[in-house]
Amino acid sequence: MADVKLSGVHKYYGNVHAVRGVDLTIADGEFAVLVGPSGCGKSTLLRTIAGLEDPDGGTITIGGAVVNDLRPRERNIAMVFQNYALYPYLTVSENIAFGLRARKTPEIEIRKRVGEAAEMLGISNLLQRYPRQLSGGQRQRVAIGRAIVRKADLFLFDEPLSNLDAQLRDEMRTEIKRLHHEITTTMIYVTHDQVEAMTLADRIVLLREGQIEQQGAPLELFEQPRTGFVAGFLGSPSINLIPATLKTNGRDAAVVFQSGGELTLPSAKARPLASMDRREILVGIRPQHFSRAGGPLREGTVSYSATADLIQPTGTRTFTTIKIGGIDAVAELQAHDVSSHGERIDLAIDLNRVVLIDPASGLVIA
Repeated sequence: MADVKLSGVHKYYGNVHAVRGVDLTIADGEFAVLVGPSGCGKSTLLRTIAGLEDPDGGTITIGGAVVNDLRPRERNIAMVFQNYALYPYLTVSENIAFGLRARKTPEIEIRKRVGEAAEMLGISNLLQRYPRQLSGGQRQRVAIGRAIVRKADLFLFDEPLSNLDAQLRDEMRTEIKRLHHEITTTMIYVTHDQVEAMTLADRIVLLREGQIEQQGAPLELFEQPRTGFVAGFLGSPSINLIPATLKTNGRDAAVVFQSGGELTLPSAKARPLASMDRREILVGIRPQHFSRAGGPLREGTVSYSATADLIQPTGTRTFTTIKIGGIDAVAELQAHDVSSHGERIDLAIDLNRVVLIDPASGLVIA
Protein backbone atom coordinates (compact mmCIF):
# COMPACT_ATOMS: atom_id res chain seq x y z
CA MET A 1 0.00 0.00 0.00
CA ALA A 2 1.05 3.62 -0.47
CA ASP A 3 -0.03 7.19 0.08
CA VAL A 4 -0.26 9.59 -2.86
CA LYS A 5 0.73 13.25 -2.85
CA LEU A 6 0.27 15.77 -5.63
CA SER A 7 2.02 19.15 -5.32
CA GLY A 8 1.19 21.94 -7.75
CA VAL A 9 0.29 19.59 -10.62
CA HIS A 10 -0.51 21.24 -13.97
CA LYS A 11 -1.50 19.74 -17.30
CA TYR A 12 -1.97 21.54 -20.62
CA TYR A 13 -3.41 20.36 -23.93
CA GLY A 14 -2.32 23.14 -26.24
CA ASN A 15 -4.07 26.25 -24.94
CA VAL A 16 -6.38 24.26 -22.68
CA HIS A 17 -5.29 24.30 -19.03
CA ALA A 18 -6.86 20.99 -17.99
CA VAL A 19 -5.35 20.68 -14.49
CA ARG A 20 -4.52 23.88 -12.62
CA GLY A 21 -2.03 23.57 -9.79
CA VAL A 22 -3.69 20.72 -7.88
CA ASP A 23 -2.44 19.97 -4.36
CA LEU A 24 -3.81 16.73 -2.97
CA THR A 25 -2.78 14.13 -0.41
CA ILE A 26 -4.46 10.71 -0.28
CA ALA A 27 -3.65 8.65 2.79
CA ASP A 28 -2.41 5.08 2.74
CA GLY A 29 -5.42 2.76 2.44
CA GLU A 30 -7.89 5.55 1.69
CA PHE A 31 -10.67 5.30 -0.93
CA ALA A 32 -10.71 8.71 -2.65
CA VAL A 33 -13.19 9.58 -5.37
CA LEU A 34 -12.48 12.30 -7.94
CA VAL A 35 -15.84 13.62 -9.10
CA GLY A 36 -17.06 16.52 -11.16
CA PRO A 37 -18.78 17.45 -14.43
CA SER A 38 -17.40 16.55 -17.84
CA GLY A 39 -14.24 18.48 -18.65
CA CYS A 40 -13.31 19.24 -15.04
CA GLY A 41 -9.96 17.40 -15.30
CA LYS A 42 -10.67 14.32 -13.16
CA SER A 43 -9.70 11.68 -15.74
CA THR A 44 -6.67 13.74 -16.80
CA LEU A 45 -5.54 13.89 -13.18
CA LEU A 46 -5.97 10.12 -12.80
CA ARG A 47 -4.05 9.40 -16.00
CA THR A 48 -1.27 11.71 -14.81
CA ILE A 49 -1.00 9.77 -11.55
CA ALA A 50 -0.87 6.55 -13.59
CA GLY A 51 1.92 7.88 -15.83
CA LEU A 52 -0.23 7.75 -18.97
CA GLU A 53 0.08 11.54 -19.17
CA ASP A 54 3.14 13.64 -18.26
CA PRO A 55 2.50 16.58 -15.93
CA ASP A 56 3.53 20.00 -17.21
CA GLY A 57 4.37 21.16 -13.70
CA GLY A 58 4.44 19.94 -10.10
CA THR A 59 5.38 16.63 -8.55
CA ILE A 60 3.60 13.30 -8.02
CA THR A 61 4.70 11.13 -5.10
CA ILE A 62 3.57 7.53 -4.50
CA GLY A 63 4.68 5.81 -1.33
CA GLY A 64 7.17 8.57 -0.57
CA ALA A 65 8.93 8.37 -3.97
CA VAL A 66 8.63 10.98 -6.72
CA VAL A 67 7.37 9.17 -9.83
CA ASN A 68 7.27 11.95 -12.43
CA ASP A 69 10.00 10.30 -14.51
CA LEU A 70 8.83 6.68 -14.02
CA ARG A 71 6.94 4.79 -16.68
CA PRO A 72 3.52 3.36 -15.73
CA ARG A 73 4.88 -0.18 -15.34
CA GLU A 74 7.48 1.11 -12.86
CA ARG A 75 4.93 2.76 -10.53
CA ASN A 76 3.43 -0.51 -9.18
CA ILE A 77 -0.13 0.57 -9.87
CA ALA A 78 -3.12 -1.31 -11.27
CA MET A 79 -5.79 0.40 -13.36
CA VAL A 80 -9.37 -0.53 -14.27
CA PHE A 81 -10.78 1.19 -17.34
CA GLN A 82 -14.30 2.03 -18.48
CA ASN A 83 -14.18 -0.27 -21.52
CA TYR A 84 -12.93 -3.44 -19.71
CA ALA A 85 -10.02 -3.90 -22.21
CA LEU A 86 -10.25 -7.71 -22.14
CA TYR A 87 -8.54 -9.92 -24.73
CA PRO A 88 -11.41 -11.62 -26.63
CA TYR A 89 -9.35 -14.69 -27.59
CA LEU A 90 -8.26 -15.45 -24.02
CA THR A 91 -10.37 -17.14 -21.34
CA VAL A 92 -11.32 -15.37 -18.13
CA SER A 93 -8.50 -17.17 -16.33
CA GLU A 94 -5.98 -16.17 -19.01
CA ASN A 95 -7.18 -12.56 -19.00
CA ILE A 96 -6.77 -12.30 -15.23
CA ALA A 97 -3.33 -13.91 -15.38
CA PHE A 98 -2.06 -11.94 -18.40
CA GLY A 99 -0.17 -9.26 -16.46
CA LEU A 100 1.39 -11.82 -14.13
CA ARG A 101 2.67 -13.90 -17.03
CA ALA A 102 4.10 -10.79 -18.67
CA ARG A 103 6.11 -10.26 -15.47
CA LYS A 104 7.38 -13.87 -15.47
CA THR A 105 5.52 -14.77 -12.27
CA PRO A 106 5.86 -18.50 -11.44
CA GLU A 107 2.91 -20.56 -12.70
CA ILE A 108 2.03 -21.93 -9.27
CA GLU A 109 1.78 -18.36 -7.91
CA ILE A 110 -0.33 -17.33 -10.91
CA ARG A 111 -2.86 -20.12 -10.29
CA LYS A 112 -3.04 -19.21 -6.61
CA ARG A 113 -3.62 -15.50 -7.21
CA VAL A 114 -6.15 -16.07 -10.01
CA GLY A 115 -8.10 -18.48 -7.81
CA GLU A 116 -8.12 -16.04 -4.87
CA ALA A 117 -9.25 -13.13 -7.03
CA ALA A 118 -11.96 -15.17 -8.76
CA GLU A 119 -13.34 -16.37 -5.43
CA MET A 120 -13.31 -12.84 -4.00
CA LEU A 121 -15.24 -11.53 -7.02
CA GLY A 122 -17.63 -14.48 -7.34
CA ILE A 123 -16.46 -15.58 -10.81
CA SER A 124 -14.78 -18.91 -10.00
CA ASN A 125 -17.30 -20.71 -12.20
CA LEU A 126 -16.49 -18.48 -15.19
CA LEU A 127 -12.74 -19.03 -15.48
CA GLN A 128 -12.93 -21.12 -18.66
CA ARG A 129 -15.35 -18.84 -20.49
CA TYR A 130 -14.44 -16.18 -23.05
CA PRO A 131 -15.40 -12.48 -22.72
CA ARG A 132 -18.08 -12.80 -25.41
CA GLN A 133 -19.87 -15.32 -23.15
CA LEU A 134 -20.10 -12.89 -20.22
CA SER A 135 -22.50 -10.14 -19.20
CA GLY A 136 -21.29 -6.57 -18.75
CA GLY A 137 -21.09 -6.95 -14.99
CA GLN A 138 -19.12 -10.19 -15.30
CA ARG A 139 -16.67 -8.59 -17.73
CA GLN A 140 -16.10 -5.73 -15.29
CA ARG A 141 -15.41 -8.24 -12.50
CA VAL A 142 -12.80 -9.89 -14.73
CA ALA A 143 -11.18 -6.49 -15.38
CA ILE A 144 -11.07 -5.84 -11.63
CA GLY A 145 -9.68 -9.33 -11.04
CA ARG A 146 -6.87 -8.69 -13.52
CA ALA A 147 -6.00 -5.59 -11.47
CA ILE A 148 -6.11 -7.08 -7.98
CA VAL A 149 -3.90 -10.11 -8.76
CA ARG A 150 -1.12 -7.59 -9.31
CA LYS A 151 -0.94 -6.80 -5.56
CA ALA A 152 -0.19 -3.22 -6.52
CA ASP A 153 0.48 -0.33 -4.15
CA LEU A 154 -2.29 1.73 -5.72
CA PHE A 155 -5.52 0.94 -7.59
CA LEU A 156 -6.93 3.44 -10.10
CA PHE A 157 -10.50 3.23 -11.47
CA ASP A 158 -11.46 5.37 -14.48
CA GLU A 159 -15.30 5.46 -14.60
CA PRO A 160 -15.48 1.65 -14.52
CA LEU A 161 -19.27 1.42 -14.22
CA SER A 162 -20.35 3.88 -16.92
CA ASN A 163 -21.19 1.14 -19.44
CA LEU A 164 -23.44 -0.82 -17.07
CA ASP A 165 -27.18 -0.51 -16.57
CA ALA A 166 -28.58 0.92 -13.34
CA GLN A 167 -29.05 -2.40 -11.53
CA LEU A 168 -25.57 -3.65 -12.42
CA ARG A 169 -24.05 -0.34 -11.34
CA ASP A 170 -25.67 -0.76 -7.93
CA GLU A 171 -24.32 -4.32 -7.65
CA MET A 172 -20.81 -3.37 -8.74
CA ARG A 173 -20.66 -0.40 -6.36
CA THR A 174 -21.30 -2.86 -3.55
CA GLU A 175 -18.62 -5.22 -4.87
CA ILE A 176 -16.01 -2.47 -5.19
CA LYS A 177 -16.68 -1.15 -1.69
CA ARG A 178 -16.49 -4.68 -0.25
CA LEU A 179 -13.26 -5.24 -2.20
CA HIS A 180 -11.68 -2.18 -0.61
CA HIS A 181 -12.63 -3.38 2.87
CA GLU A 182 -11.01 -6.75 2.15
CA ILE A 183 -7.73 -5.66 0.55
CA THR A 184 -7.40 -2.20 2.22
CA THR A 185 -5.23 -0.87 -0.63
CA THR A 186 -5.21 2.82 -1.55
CA MET A 187 -7.81 3.44 -4.28
CA ILE A 188 -8.53 6.46 -6.46
CA TYR A 189 -11.80 6.32 -8.35
CA VAL A 190 -13.03 8.70 -11.06
CA THR A 191 -16.71 9.23 -11.79
CA HIS A 192 -19.13 11.92 -12.94
CA ASP A 193 -21.91 10.27 -10.91
CA GLN A 194 -22.35 11.98 -7.55
CA VAL A 195 -24.30 8.97 -6.19
CA GLU A 196 -21.26 6.74 -6.85
CA ALA A 197 -19.05 9.31 -5.19
CA MET A 198 -21.24 9.58 -2.08
CA THR A 199 -21.68 5.84 -1.60
CA LEU A 200 -18.11 4.70 -2.31
CA ALA A 201 -15.76 7.35 -0.96
CA ASP A 202 -13.93 7.75 2.29
CA ARG A 203 -13.17 11.18 0.86
CA ILE A 204 -14.62 13.05 -2.09
CA VAL A 205 -12.48 15.39 -4.15
CA LEU A 206 -14.85 17.59 -6.15
CA LEU A 207 -13.18 19.19 -9.17
CA ARG A 208 -14.26 22.18 -11.22
CA GLU A 209 -12.40 23.55 -14.23
CA GLY A 210 -9.17 21.78 -13.32
CA GLN A 211 -9.11 22.82 -9.66
CA ILE A 212 -10.33 21.32 -6.39
CA GLU A 213 -13.56 23.05 -5.40
CA GLN A 214 -13.86 21.19 -2.08
CA GLN A 215 -12.73 17.90 -0.56
CA GLY A 216 -13.76 15.97 2.52
CA ALA A 217 -15.98 13.19 3.80
CA PRO A 218 -19.16 12.68 1.72
CA LEU A 219 -21.57 13.98 4.38
CA GLU A 220 -19.28 16.94 5.09
CA LEU A 221 -19.58 18.13 1.48
CA PHE A 222 -23.31 17.38 1.38
CA GLU A 223 -24.17 19.15 4.64
CA GLN A 224 -21.47 21.84 4.73
CA PRO A 225 -20.80 22.93 1.14
CA ARG A 226 -18.44 25.88 0.79
CA THR A 227 -19.85 27.06 -2.55
CA GLY A 228 -23.08 27.01 -4.48
CA PHE A 229 -21.44 24.74 -7.04
CA VAL A 230 -20.78 22.06 -4.39
CA ALA A 231 -24.30 22.43 -2.97
CA GLY A 232 -25.81 22.06 -6.44
CA PHE A 233 -23.62 19.21 -7.66
CA LEU A 234 -24.15 16.84 -4.72
CA GLY A 235 -27.62 15.55 -4.02
CA SER A 236 -30.33 13.90 -6.09
CA PRO A 237 -32.67 15.57 -6.86
CA SER A 238 -30.54 18.71 -6.89
CA ILE A 239 -30.85 21.41 -4.26
CA ASN A 240 -33.52 24.05 -4.90
CA LEU A 241 -31.99 27.53 -5.37
CA ILE A 242 -34.43 30.41 -4.88
CA PRO A 243 -33.54 34.13 -5.26
CA ALA A 244 -34.33 36.19 -2.16
CA THR A 245 -33.30 39.14 -0.03
CA LEU A 246 -32.14 39.01 3.57
CA LYS A 247 -34.09 40.98 6.14
CA THR A 248 -32.32 41.33 9.46
CA ASN A 249 -33.31 43.05 12.69
CA GLY A 250 -30.87 42.63 15.53
CA ARG A 251 -30.70 38.92 16.28
CA ASP A 252 -33.55 37.96 13.94
CA ALA A 253 -33.36 37.29 10.21
CA ALA A 254 -35.68 36.20 7.44
CA VAL A 255 -35.43 35.55 3.72
CA VAL A 256 -37.86 37.57 1.62
CA PHE A 257 -38.69 36.11 -1.79
CA GLN A 258 -38.84 38.32 -4.85
CA SER A 259 -42.41 37.31 -5.67
CA GLY A 260 -43.57 37.83 -2.09
CA GLY A 261 -43.62 35.84 1.11
CA GLU A 262 -40.84 35.21 3.60
CA LEU A 263 -39.38 32.52 5.85
CA THR A 264 -37.99 33.32 9.30
CA LEU A 265 -34.61 31.73 9.92
CA PRO A 266 -33.74 29.90 13.17
CA SER A 267 -31.56 31.86 15.58
CA ALA A 268 -28.42 29.79 14.88
CA LYS A 269 -28.67 30.73 11.20
CA ALA A 270 -29.68 34.33 11.87
CA ARG A 271 -26.88 35.25 14.27
CA PRO A 272 -24.03 35.61 11.67
CA LEU A 273 -26.27 37.61 9.30
CA ALA A 274 -26.85 40.69 11.47
CA SER A 275 -24.83 42.97 9.18
CA MET A 276 -26.30 41.68 5.92
CA ASP A 277 -29.67 43.42 5.82
CA ARG A 278 -31.10 43.74 2.28
CA ARG A 279 -28.37 41.58 0.81
CA GLU A 280 -29.34 39.61 -2.32
CA ILE A 281 -28.88 35.86 -1.83
CA LEU A 282 -29.82 32.45 -3.15
CA VAL A 283 -31.68 30.25 -0.69
CA GLY A 284 -30.74 26.58 -1.05
CA ILE A 285 -33.28 24.06 0.26
CA ARG A 286 -32.69 20.38 -0.43
CA PRO A 287 -35.71 18.28 -1.48
CA GLN A 288 -35.05 16.00 1.53
CA HIS A 289 -35.62 18.90 3.94
CA PHE A 290 -39.34 19.08 3.14
CA SER A 291 -41.92 16.91 4.87
CA ARG A 292 -45.71 16.78 5.09
CA ALA A 293 -46.76 18.95 8.04
CA GLY A 294 -48.52 17.26 10.92
CA GLY A 295 -48.44 17.95 14.64
CA PRO A 296 -46.15 20.44 16.41
CA LEU A 297 -43.26 21.84 14.40
CA ARG A 298 -39.71 21.19 15.59
CA GLU A 299 -37.45 24.13 16.38
CA GLY A 300 -36.15 25.73 13.21
CA THR A 301 -38.91 24.21 11.09
CA VAL A 302 -41.57 26.39 9.45
CA SER A 303 -44.88 25.58 7.78
CA TYR A 304 -45.50 26.31 4.12
CA SER A 305 -48.66 25.79 2.11
CA ALA A 306 -48.28 24.95 -1.58
CA THR A 307 -49.96 23.37 -4.59
CA ALA A 308 -48.58 20.17 -6.10
CA ASP A 309 -47.80 21.17 -9.70
CA LEU A 310 -46.16 17.88 -10.69
CA ILE A 311 -45.96 14.46 -9.01
CA GLN A 312 -43.23 11.87 -9.68
CA PRO A 313 -43.75 8.71 -7.61
CA THR A 314 -40.80 6.33 -7.23
CA GLY A 315 -42.49 3.70 -5.06
CA THR A 316 -40.80 4.51 -1.78
CA ARG A 317 -40.82 8.32 -2.20
CA THR A 318 -42.70 10.92 -4.21
CA PHE A 319 -40.97 13.91 -5.81
CA THR A 320 -43.42 16.81 -5.84
CA THR A 321 -42.89 20.08 -7.72
CA ILE A 322 -44.20 23.16 -5.93
CA LYS A 323 -43.68 26.92 -6.16
CA ILE A 324 -41.51 28.82 -3.67
CA GLY A 325 -40.89 32.48 -4.35
CA GLY A 326 -42.31 32.00 -7.82
CA ILE A 327 -39.66 29.37 -8.62
CA ASP A 328 -40.25 25.64 -9.25
CA ALA A 329 -38.88 23.60 -6.34
CA VAL A 330 -38.84 19.85 -5.71
CA ALA A 331 -39.94 18.38 -2.38
CA GLU A 332 -39.10 14.75 -1.58
CA LEU A 333 -42.04 13.36 0.39
CA GLN A 334 -43.25 9.99 1.65
CA ALA A 335 -44.88 7.80 -1.00
CA HIS A 336 -48.49 8.63 -0.10
CA ASP A 337 -48.10 12.21 1.16
CA VAL A 338 -49.57 13.62 -2.05
CA SER A 339 -51.85 11.85 -4.50
CA SER A 340 -52.95 14.16 -7.30
CA HIS A 341 -51.90 17.11 -9.44
CA GLY A 342 -53.29 20.38 -8.09
CA GLU A 343 -53.65 19.09 -4.54
CA ARG A 344 -53.13 21.67 -1.83
CA ILE A 345 -50.57 20.43 0.70
CA ASP A 346 -49.17 21.75 3.97
CA LEU A 347 -45.43 21.25 4.23
CA ALA A 348 -42.79 21.64 6.92
CA ILE A 349 -39.40 23.04 5.82
CA ASP A 350 -36.33 22.40 7.97
CA LEU A 351 -34.52 25.74 7.89
CA ASN A 352 -31.79 24.53 10.24
CA ARG A 353 -30.17 22.98 7.18
CA VAL A 354 -30.88 25.71 4.64
CA VAL A 355 -27.88 26.99 2.62
CA LEU A 356 -27.52 30.70 1.91
CA ILE A 357 -25.34 31.60 -1.08
CA ASP A 358 -23.88 34.88 -2.30
CA PRO A 359 -24.84 34.90 -6.01
CA ALA A 360 -21.95 37.24 -6.91
CA SER A 361 -19.10 35.14 -5.47
CA GLY A 362 -20.83 31.76 -5.41
CA LEU A 363 -19.71 31.29 -1.79
CA VAL A 364 -21.92 29.94 0.97
CA ILE A 365 -22.48 32.61 3.64
CA ALA A 366 -24.50 30.51 6.11
